Amino acid sequence: MEQTFELTVNGERRQVDADADSTLLHVLREVLGLKGARFGCGLGLCGACFVLLDGRPAPSCDIPLWSAAGRTVTTVEGLADGDVPHPVQRAFLDEQAAQCGYCVSGILVSAAALLAGHPQPDESTVAAALDRHLCRCGAQRRMVRAVVRAGRYGAGDTGEGSTGAGDTDTDTSGASTRDARSGASATEADAGAGGFGTTVER
Repeated sequence: MEQTFELTVNGERRQVDADADSTLLHVLREVLGLKGARFGCGLGLCGACFVLLDGRPAPSCDIPLWSAAGRTVTTVEGLADGDVPHPVQRAFLDEQAAQCGYCVSGILVSAAALLAGHPQPDESTVAAALDRHLCRCGAQRRMVRAVVRAGRYGAGDTGEGSTGAGDTDTDTSGASTRDARSGASATEADAGAGGFGTTVER
């Protein structure tokens, strides 16, 4: 039976008429028309549906509406400040970090939460924070670079004069190396379908 629930979505107080056991993902996509969060596994394990719930990354596919009532939800659509993209959105574009893009909305909201608490994370910190997310395209290294770059934007780096997406790779010690080291192609350097835990060379 439908009931009326209130929650704050992307800074706006919304009233939703839906079944109490409807998933938050269903309500966001089908009731409120916010299509950024995507259905993946349906078990809260892949990360495609992640949103920020009271500022913390959470899988919207297995959160019932009654549990989200009265709380604050931020989807990927709510990261930007009007027409100004969030630094992590800008960095993903600059690094050309997305490939098919299916997983990216969830990764962006998790990365935004990380940057809110750790404004200039290193690659290892980023990889650990994103390790719950699955990327089958193997673009994890570009995504890690993008989040590190977003931290630099927050520190006042304009990004001008950058070598461009995927052109160079800076590790946490500051050494710059080519993605194509040892003759590997950029695709091979980014290879690996799954989480982010093994994307950072040590």
